[in-house]
Amino acid sequence: MAAGRRRFGYLRLHSLLKREGVVLNHKRLFRLYREEGLAVRKRGGRKRALGIRAPIALPSGAIERRSLDFVSDSFTDGWRVRIRAVIDDFTREGPALVADTSLFGARVARELDAVLARRG
Repeated sequence: MAAGRRRFGYLRLHSLLKREGVVLNHKRLFRLYREEGLAVRKRGGRKRALGIRAPIALPSGAIERRSLDFVSDSFTDGWRVRIRAVIDDFTREGPALVADTSLFGARVARELDAVLARRG
């Protein structure tokens, strides 16, 4: 029975045997299961990052690097407001904050082009 159902552990096999009318103590079944060298292999765990992560180099001047972030919140009546924020990493200045109920890709691209035209 264990050969036909390779992903079944001893407890599931015990319930199948009991359903077929075979009376067997689960502890005895576990001992037999181990003596036959049977075991359900553990599944793989979470993959972790390999190597050492290098810290991001700090910008040496303004307009060298900017960060883009989306913030979302909701009102008590259920309406959601989304804010797209662009922040200069050197000066911590926010050259653009755009708030709306929905921010689609074309609008985000248009606003980024406008910031680029104003600030370089």
